[in-house]
Amino acid sequence: MKKYCLAAALSMAFLAPVAKADMLLGLYVGADGWQSDNTGSFAGKGQAENFNFEDKTFSSYYAAFEHPVPLIPNIKLKYTQLELDGYTTLSETFEFNGQNFTVNSRADLMTDFSHMDYTLYYELFDNDLVSLDFGVTVKHFDGDATVKGTVEGDERTESIDFSAPIPLGYLRGEVGLPLTGLSVFAEGNLLAIDDSKIQDYQVGIAWEVIDNLAVDVAIRAGYRSFIIELDDVDDISTDLDVSGPFAGIQVHF
Repeated sequence: MKKYCLAAALSMAFLAPVAKADMLLGLYVGADGWQSDNTGSFAGKGQAENFNFEDKTFSSYYAAFEHPVPLIPNIKLKYTQLELDGYTTLSETFEFNGQNFTVNSRADLMTDFSHMDYTLYYELFDNDLVSLDFGVTVKHFDGDATVKGTVEGDERTESIDFSAPIPLGYLRGEVGLPLTGLSVFAEGNLLAIDDSKIQDYQVGIAWEVIDNLAVDVAIRAGYRSFIIELDDVDDISTDLDVSGPFAGIQVHF
């Protein structure tokens, strides 16, 4: 499923028959590397445990297609790699997938929260000085979680799969700095329902290194923060903070 979604996002790069000179259709493709500091807690059923997560570098890829047709939204697809591994010494019995892992023993956790974003959005402003977009995103998680530890004196490994499409609001803004080739931008998604919350935002600066009628190329850098608070979603509860600097490249046809 993930490979199919990623291929769909990247294949949009080959669907633009019109160059930028037409000023009618626009295609953006990009890739980022994200160095994150990962903290938080995880639970199956029962009390959550704080895990010591490894810091990692993740990648994300995206493609956006824009058009001038009124009332029909633009579309953006984005894939984010998000595999979190950690360990802890259990402070109490830890219930996961029907097994009770022993208190005061070590437990290792491997999770995959990689996901695909499907975004439909409208442009309120779109010029060299100011752009502002708003819309809705569906984040589709199709992952798994594995716990390794001790159950009644025996080493056990338990795994579960989870799948959750989550709708969120979408907002993006960018302000150009005249005569510099620089711009500052912010982009984010947010949903808060009862005790669950997903928050994904990034802020940064872009430097346009190529600007002509056929293609624009920009180098981007900034900070991304991803909060995953799930309350018993597919028997998973989390309170995770995945945040850190990112850098990447964006091409506009």
